[in-house]
Amino acid sequence: MKFSITLVLAALSMVSQAREKKDLPAKKDLPVVGKTFGKQSSVQGIRHEFLITGHVTCLIGEDDKVIWTVPSHSRDGFVLRNGHILFSSGKEALEYTRDGKVVFRYQLDPSNRELGTAVRLPSGKTLLVERGNNPRLIEVDAAGKIVSETPLQPDSDNAHMQTRMARKLPNGNYLVPHLLAFAVKEYRPDGTVVNTISTDRGEWGGRDAHTWPFTAIRLDNGNTYVNLTHGNRIAEFDSAGKVVWSVDNKDVGNRLADPCGGQRLENGNTVICSYGQKDPEMPKIFEITPDKNVVWEYHHPHLTGIHEVHVVKTNGKAIGRSLK
Repeated sequence: MKFSITLVLAALSMVSQAREKKDLPAKKDLPVVGKTFGKQSSVQGIRHEFLITGHVTCLIGEDDKVIWTVPSHSRDGFVLRNGHILFSSGKEALEYTRDGKVVFRYQLDPSNRELGTAVRLPSGKTLLVERGNNPRLIEVDAAGKIVSETPLQPDSDNAHMQTRMARKLPNGNYLVPHLLAFAVKEYRPDGTVVNTISTDRGEWGGRDAHTWPFTAIRLDNGNTYVNLTHGNRIAEFDSAGKVVWSVDNKDVGNRLADPCGGQRLENGNTVICSYGQKDPEMPKIFEITPDKNVVWEYHHPHLTGIHEVHVVKTNGKAIGRSLK
């Protein structure tokens, strides 16, 4: 039985990896600065300015027009305080100015196969995660020099499926989702795991439900918000690993389709990317309240594969404090 489950998970991971290389938008569907790209809708009148990373990499304004874009696929990404855009793409992490100049670059170590996480820390260093033979979390300086390294324990040799979006915690530890381990692990800088949140829960169907953790965010109240990508569920866990809030497709009208990226806004709402959503009538990103009401959607009939989202403004006001 264990052998068959391993084969199934390996096959599913191959499908996931292949999806990053197919279903890319046609040239006519690529974002163009100054042109409308998709459409926001909200009965409540919510309008966001937001960055999307995935099969396209672009910043979209509240008027649905593209503010900035580069012709590159991407994984993790953020709009920085200085207005620059930081993201990971293939085997490198890049920081672009709004006029297209690269001002930071880190190239994947040859011993590894993929680069995932890319986060600018308050210290000015950049947090990155490398996947492969030497899975590790690193912090690099402005010149791209490694200043610290934390070995990871992904429980898998499948490089593509070892980890997803890691984040640094205020206590100096790191929060790292491991897909095929069905676990979100908290690491000390020396690589010691001090806490694990398990996502293969019996009430959700165990490992057969494929509740792989993709994005994990530590909230101000100490809870941990997690997007469970292949299982089409999002959840919030308390410090003991107990589920205190959970959303599945029954709650949101089947809008969840491989939820990868996510962001908790300062008003308590949650923005969710549906990476695998191919239905042209369904949103590729949507926002829900704590009581699971959908209050905002982003539609684009020809776009799939949104990995992450970073909302930076709402109705003309800069987001003061959000967790991503």
